[in-house]
Amino acid sequence: MNNLLALPVVLPLLGSLLALVWPRRADWAGLGASVAAFVAAGHIGAEVMRNATLELAVGGWAPGLGIALRADGLSASLLLMSTLVALAAGLYATTYFAEAQKRADFWPLWLLMITALHALLLSGDLFNIYVTLELLGLAAVALAALGGSRAALQAAVRYLTVGLLGSLAFLTGVGLIYAGYGTLDMVMLAGRVDAEPATWVALALMTAGLLIKSALFPMHFWLPSAHANAPAPVSAALSALVVKAAFYLVLRLWLDVFDVALSQASAGLLGLLGASAVIWGSWQAYRAERLKLLAAYSTVAQIGYLFLFIPVLLATEPGEARDLLFGALVLFALTHGFSKSAFFLGAGVILHRAGHDRIAELGGTARALPVTTFVLALAGIALIGLPPSGTFLAKWQLMTSAIAAGQWLWIPVIAIGTLLAGAYVFRVLGHAFGPGEGVGPSLAWARAELPALLLALVATAVLGLGAAQVWTMVVPGSNAEGVSL
Repeated sequence: MNNLLALPVVLPLLGSLLALVWPRRADWAGLGASVAAFVAAGHIGAEVMRNATLELAVGGWAPGLGIALRADGLSASLLLMSTLVALAAGLYATTYFAEAQKRADFWPLWLLMITALHALLLSGDLFNIYVTLELLGLAAVALAALGGSRAALQAAVRYLTVGLLGSLAFLTGVGLIYAGYGTLDMVMLAGRVDAEPATWVALALMTAGLLIKSALFPMHFWLPSAHANAPAPVSAALSALVVKAAFYLVLRLWLDVFDVALSQASAGLLGLLGASAVIWGSWQAYRAERLKLLAAYSTVAQIGYLFLFIPVLLATEPGEARDLLFGALVLFALTHGFSKSAFFLGAGVILHRAGHDRIAELGGTARALPVTTFVLALAGIALIGLPPSGTFLAKWQLMTSAIAAGQWLWIPVIAIGTLLAGAYVFRVLGHAFGPGEGVGPSLAWARAELPALLLALVATAVLGLGAAQVWTMVVPGSNAEGVSL
């Protein structure tokens, strides 16, 4: 069954090759590969829930010499999110790109990005992570430039430049680790790493590179323009998946490999950067004049929440309380991924219909596009953190754990960020339900709205009401019923 681990990487790669050599059937190749990868990810998730971890030595080479693929609850849950978001966004792209040539250009790059993302989530050593991180970034930049406008191209070049700086910092840290310990396999490193200057420098370099790629404040300057000017399905993946991959690697390095070399002060610094991101990103989202720009700044804020978990996690003693907090972190990441991708897809429907996404001119949207407005409302519920969304449970657990650990500083940050999120979401809905003809005459249903609706329902109802399953997958044997509500 461990051979399953290769499928989420191989299937999108084959789909990308088929879409490239058979452009007339690119839609079929892309959707077929996406469905197959989702099924494979579902099987991997089921196996992880039964066996806790899976490992595959590609080609039979032992870890440390060859490529090792590993899956545990964290990587399996993010893999499931990635495959479902990729499938929904890909289905949406078949109607978003009206020209067949545009879709033929989109699918090979899209599937290559998904291949790199899945390989990153399953990689077990630092060098393969670097390679997949580079492939992911290059494919994402090319997709961001598909908009074709001057603004999109400028944003893509800035994205590329900043991403290369982050990669250089990460690779330098990887080199220091190999020079010091003679291996890059993360399981082996976890038993060899010592708290010494070389380790601290390497960890600082790798973390800095990943913070740039995750767009954590104040290194977020490249994200709003890149996400706001990319095509809607690309924006959805960049926000939901690509920046999340960098945060995933921070978690892996800090909690699994270099935990012996960490201090509460370093975790507190990440928490302060996260707190700044929450306040600044939420405020800029509230002030944004365009719907996609609002969603982009909201991503800056939501990434900040993820980094708030790190100091609280390190301040919490190992045991059930820490397991519950870690499960809440993963739940927050999943909910944000589904809700933000739904929000971007909904914004894309409005942009196509109205020819613009200026918030002040969205009057009549609720009448003309009722399903899209419902999608924005559902995604907004998750972004704010209202029940029954998974974000509500995650924020509650974060605040409960912060109080128990004496980390009171993060409580007002969460409260202010939540209020600002409510303000910018209700600002959008207020204009959408207002009078006007901003998006034209009434339209009851559009095929492009279905993927966005599916993702929004997963973010609110599915993850909120089925949160116990997330805890069961992420922390096998944990007591999910112990969440304090």
